[in-house]
Amino acid sequence: MTEPQRERPSPSGAGAGFYLLSTVLLCAALGAGVGALAGSLVAGVVGGTLIGFGIGIALVIVRFRDL
Repeated sequence: MTEPQRERPSPSGAGAGFYLLSTVLLCAALGAGVGALAGSLVAGVVGGTLIGFGIGIALVIVRFRDL
């Protein structure tokens, strides 16, 4: 018996946006925590947001590369 081949979901803007937004929010929250511990909450949020954009874009590229 052969295994049924799994179909990959079609790419959607909503899916890509969800990956990007959730990554940015998670990194901003982590940056806020680190910034609060270091004494500069705003710098932590800004840094986390910038890092989150980079990671989010890389995640979307990897996830939807072959589609």
